[in-house]
Amino acid sequence: MEIQQIQIVEVVLADLSLLQEISKRTFYDSFAALNTAENMKFHLDNHFTREKLTAEILNRDSTFFFAMHEGTPVGYLKINQGSAQTVLPNDQAVEIERIYIEGAFKGNGIGKTFISKAEELANTCQAKYLWLGVWENNEPAIRFYEKNGFKKFSKHIFKLGDDEQTDLLLKKTLKV
Repeated sequence: MEIQQIQIVEVVLADLSLLQEISKRTFYDSFAALNTAENMKFHLDNHFTREKLTAEILNRDSTFFFAMHEGTPVGYLKINQGSAQTVLPNDQAVEIERIYIEGAFKGNGIGKTFISKAEELANTCQAKYLWLGVWENNEPAIRFYEKNGFKKFSKHIFKLGDDEQTDLLLKKTLKV
């Protein structure tokens, strides 16, 4: 598949149901095999509610984008600025909180396009760096981020249900 067939569009409140569906599906597909069914159910039921996603869409410091293929979302990106950042709220950085892509569409340049979109937004607000958290056991994602210029600088705990997992914090310094 050619990347030209993919369109990047900003998510609006009218897209709430689509965002909820792809959020749950891609998170499940990415992590269910490595976690308990109970912890996955708890996370999906509590972190991707219509109420939470509505608040995230309406937060002026957060922006979502879909990767659209033939009118259907096949991936999404969530970017946070300022106080919306999850671990390191500051005005010097922009956080990539979520990049999720449907399995059939991985390896087609969508992730790289999402990182470029985040860099574009970060440059607009004159951020010095992009940062993100990635589960230490998600080796394909870690390799992808490192290949795209991100370097480890710290770590933090991410709770998935009752399981405390370690996320590596990676950052990419931007040319200002």
